Amino acid sequence: MSPEEKRVHLQAVLQSAFRMSHFSGPLPPPEALAGYEKILPGAADRIFKMAEDQNAHRRHLETTAIESKVSVQKWGLIGGLVVAMTAIGGGIYLTAHGMSGSGLAAIITPLAALVGVFIYGKTEQKKELKEKAEALTMNSPNEIPEHPASDPATHS
Repeated sequence: MSPEEKRVHLQAVLQSAFRMSHFSGPLPPPEALAGYEKILPGAADRIFKMAEDQNAHRRHLETTAIESKVSVQKWGLIGGLVVAMTAIGGGIYLTAHGMSGSGLAAIITPLAALVGVFIYGKTEQKKELKEKAEALTMNSPNEIPEHPASDPATHS
């Protein structure tokens, strides 16, 4: 027997001996749960509790992240408003004290910056929405393939 044949044979023996299986998700398939329960009574309840706790923890983290992002955005807006209003107030002060060119520049600059930030934010928002829409259309095809059993042409 060649080394490759020995490896394949050993793999087949191990798979049949240990009945290897693979699953993904928070819970194993019902057959596996029944097996765990048979080995250790109450194991299925513990597995469900673990999945529920993990789900609650994930939701808590998502909520915390969203609330944090909203707070950062709110304070960013407030900070930007304070800076812009201070600059505009300074421009008005300069204009009132005979420095009309400097005062006008001090008023126009923060206003232009605010308009620029607004336009940039709207552009990025539209771009993000377009990307999400494209991702959704790629994941959900327009045509749903019919099941062969429901096709009348196959029942001749």
